[in-house]
Amino acid sequence: MASLLSIERREAVALITLQRPEKRNALSIDLRVELAECFAGLGDDDTVGCVVLTGAGSAFCAGMDVTQFGGDATHKRRLVETSAAAFDAVGSCPRPVVAAVNGPAVAGGFALALLCDLRIAAAGATFGFPELRRGIPPSYAAARAVLSAAAAAEICLTGRVFGAEEALRLGAVSEVAPRDVVERALEVAMAIAAAPRAATLETKRRALLDRERTFGPLFAEEERVFREALLRPQRGDAA
Repeated sequence: MASLLSIERREAVALITLQRPEKRNALSIDLRVELAECFAGLGDDDTVGCVVLTGAGSAFCAGMDVTQFGGDATHKRRLVETSAAAFDAVGSCPRPVVAAVNGPAVAGGFALALLCDLRIAAAGATFGFPELRRGIPPSYAAARAVLSAAAAAEICLTGRVFGAEEALRLGAVSEVAPRDVVERALEVAMAIAAAPRAATLETKRRALLDRERTFGPLFAEEERVFREALLRPQRGDAA
């Protein structure tokens, strides 16, 4: 089977591209497994100074592949475990991670981008948690870890989708790239990778510590609710 993500090296920068363009890079179980393994390996690779994460085609990531939801108890446990592993691997990566948001980053794709350290958007990128309209609570924890309480609440409670310029005003992205967003993200990543590695890694360690101390209980509560929702037995489920 072809890999669902690609890894390219640009000197000390690793460029990771989600490779499901026909599905707007929706996170299937297999893609989540690859994402978790990839970021675990990058975190242990002393030759990597920074990581860039982007999506193939016209989208960054459309979120979870909801066509895989349901199934028997074993399948549901795999949904939960691979989801937790993938998001944790990106969010806790000890190397700085820059998201090159080349298109829609919605639902779990927005949460994935928010777990990166920096986000650079293409002019046509969009963001938001439209899953709210389907009765799925958005990731307030990921939003709150980046945005003000007021902005995080408004975005999560309305489920509206917004563009790159508003994302910049809200602080969801650090800049809107006037041209190729991946090349701009690589420029930023190479500058980060060129700095003294020990100092950069120590800075990232403190950033992770800050998020854990400030928002750790909120992330843990979201994971608990997610697990309970997916693993709750439904009438007619197989054991």
